[in-house]
Amino acid sequence: MENIKRYLIRGGKPLKGEVRVSGAKNASLPAISATLLAKGLYKLKNVPKVRDVFVMLNILEYLGAKWAFDKETLKIDTSTISKTEIPYELAHQMRASILFLGALAGGLGEGRVPLPGGCAIGKRPVDFHLKGLSLLGAEVSLDHGDLVIKAKKLRGTTIILDFPSVTTTENLLMASVLSEGETIIKNAAKEPEVVFLGEMLKKMGAEIKGLGEDTIYVKGKKKLKPVEMEVIPDRIEAGTFIVIPGLFEEGEIIVKNIPFHYLETPLQKLTEIGLRVERIDKEVLKVKKKGSLKNTQIFTSPFPGFPTDLQPQFAVLLTQAQGISVINETLFENRFLYVFELNRMGAEIKVENRTAIIKGPTPLEGSPVRATDLRAGAALVLAGLCAKNTTTVYNVELIERGYENLIEKLKNLGAEIVLETGG
Repeated sequence: MENIKRYLIRGGKPLKGEVRVSGAKNASLPAISATLLAKGLYKLKNVPKVRDVFVMLNILEYLGAKWAFDKETLKIDTSTISKTEIPYELAHQMRASILFLGALAGGLGEGRVPLPGGCAIGKRPVDFHLKGLSLLGAEVSLDHGDLVIKAKKLRGTTIILDFPSVTTTENLLMASVLSEGETIIKNAAKEPEVVFLGEMLKKMGAEIKGLGEDTIYVKGKKKLKPVEMEVIPDRIEAGTFIVIPGLFEEGEIIVKNIPFHYLETPLQKLTEIGLRVERIDKEVLKVKKKGSLKNTQIFTSPFPGFPTDLQPQFAVLLTQAQGISVINETLFENRFLYVFELNRMGAEIKVENRTAIIKGPTPLEGSPVRATDLRAGAALVLAGLCAKNTTTVYNVELIERGYENLIEKLKNLGAEIVLETGG
């Protein structure tokens, strides 16, 4: 019989206390991939021990690298890399395996990467990646479900992205830093994780300008060197925690290691909804509920707009707000799959195309629910925390992809939550 993992949550108990934000999963993954660009020993601090990170490391190990965690530091040695082909068994576990394309092209001149798996939140075409790499001079083809890339000589060029895709921008950065001449990436993603990768590449010896802006300029170098880096805090994990006080009467929580400048839009929205947001130190935030919550409208958009990865968590918050709230999802067409599960718990949410209409406040009741993707899973956990009685969340493997020690962190705040395994 299959060994099923699930969270059991006894809800309705107000959470209070302090919680510390871990390193960013979405900054760690491209950083791990970038170690292919210069063979040697890397030290990455603050890397979260989550499923996606271990999948990336297992791929790296398959290619010939060695890695180990030494307390809070991840050590990676790529001096023994011997392969350029990634097996399907590893690649299908996560979409971010596509990030090896740019690193294999730039660092090793060739690669074979199966079309990736990941969360079922909508189409995320790999065409953007392939177009950009082709413009740099790589030969890209599809062979029995594998993306095959040959890039013996990459040359700088101007690339205009159809959409400011994060992973495409990251792949093109990694492919271009060792190419001949200058590469200009227009309509580039501005996300903090992209900027972090660029800063890491600069520390490795790359010449890059325009990080965090619409246009990035890269002057190719002949050689790079291994580095030590500290991964930035996870803004999506932080954004998940700051929602919690709004789910309870007299709710209050202190969040440490919070990246304020990456969360300006969600924090502004939180204030608009009626929560008191107080910065009490350089990287410490207190969030407190001060009466009933107000309805609002949210439009997701690329950074610095409201992150699509926080949309499900805020939807849970808005089930407790007065009146009608609206969330417009502009990035992924399947991002509202979690709504059916929330409605099972008593929420009143109607979805029309890419718009969710949320009627509140509605008391939530414990129910068996199933995570449909990573962030939807986090939202269901939040719903379970404030719901009456017991909520069982299935498919928690999806949640473990991106949240480090989530159960322990919630227990420290007073949550009654346990991980159960069995048939």
